[in-house]
Amino acid sequence: MEQSASDKLIEKINSLFKASYADSVLLLIMVVVAMIWANSEFYESYNHLFHSNFTIGFEGFAITEPLHIWINDGLMAMFFFIVGLEIKKEFLEGELSTVRKALLPIVAAIGGMVLPAVIFLGFNYGTEAQGAWGIPMATDIAFALGLVGLVGTAVSSELKIFLTSLATADDLGAILVIAIFLTPSIDGISLFASGVYLLIMIFANSFGVRNMWFYIIVGIFGLWIAILLSGIHATLAGVLGAFTIPANRKILESEYRDNLNIWAAEFDESCSVTDRLLSDKQRLILRDVNRSTARAGTPLQRIEYKLSPFVYYFVLPLFALANAGVRIEGNLFDMMFHPLSLGIIAGLVVGKVVGITGLSYMMVKSRLGDKPVGATWSSMFGVGLFAGIGFTMSLFIAELAIEDKQLLDIAKVGILTASTLAALLGLFWFSILNRRNA
Repeated sequence: MEQSASDKLIEKINSLFKASYADSVLLLIMVVVAMIWANSEFYESYNHLFHSNFTIGFEGFAITEPLHIWINDGLMAMFFFIVGLEIKKEFLEGELSTVRKALLPIVAAIGGMVLPAVIFLGFNYGTEAQGAWGIPMATDIAFALGLVGLVGTAVSSELKIFLTSLATADDLGAILVIAIFLTPSIDGISLFASGVYLLIMIFANSFGVRNMWFYIIVGIFGLWIAILLSGIHATLAGVLGAFTIPANRKILESEYRDNLNIWAAEFDESCSVTDRLLSDKQRLILRDVNRSTARAGTPLQRIEYKLSPFVYYFVLPLFALANAGVRIEGNLFDMMFHPLSLGIIAGLVVGKVVGITGLSYMMVKSRLGDKPVGATWSSMFGVGLFAGIGFTMSLFIAELAIEDKQLLDIAKVGILTASTLAALLGLFWFSILNRRNA
């Protein structure tokens, strides 16, 4: 039967969201919408919406903050929670699980963080903006991996894993910068309380507690609120909470497989020709399958699978909409060529690729690390270009590091310009490699 127009449209939308670059496209759309909205006659509505106060809580215990803060400190904690889960996975079984595997991406990430910061300080040392040196250190993993998915066979699967591991180490570096250098003051009692809640979650993991509601309640109403009140940025609660999520199975793969085979045979025997309602035996089989499936999976992977779509298709686009709306009130070129903007552009576009490729080359030549299988130095250079897309993390650090609104707008122009340049240069570089390999 021929598909209707609506069915075809739904199918196209579903295939779009399954694509590796779908979240990057959505982020890009939100950036464009934010820029147009902020520079239109409706700017006041944009400004009013994200700076309107919202109260969460009840009488006697309520927190009132602008919507902009709830997005950056609240919803973005969920993004950092996913980042924390990714970091934990990489340390448990990924490319950061052994010293030999971890050495190359970690050293490359360090090169891609230190050199951009040094370049930035070269432009801004002694100025009001020098404290924002962490802005060009960050890599937006969603954008970078999304664009890698567009370049075809020029990037081997091992090189994609290298980029993921590098960006994971990069995220860890950015988190440390936020925790150590961007925390103005600390409330000791709240910090102690956050430590208690964290210990409760760690002990629960150790004693085999696998109920997600326990970790959600203690994580949000305990750890997140305590860290928020302590003065440390609340998104760090997401990372710390993620490290406490259980990553172990209750039954072995072989046991689960054997049980499934037995239940499949029993279910097959009890099937009727008429497809009637489930029999009591079939309902019991399905119950056992569901229970066993929950025990065979890890809570870490289950919660990541369920939460990732919400984070990548709602939280990050909303963050982009709330933070990328720069109102251009002066000369755009003056903003782009301001030392703050130039430091960010040079750090992300030049510092990232030189730092990552340079230290990777030194590690491989000194035999301290192995180049990813199937990768050439040309493709490594291209991946370094994509790592210069700072966007989400750079905007996040800028919001924390810069208080002056005019300087913050200049920084955002630098971030958007640098990320666009890095993306275009990376695509251009890989188009040359693909033509050469054709």
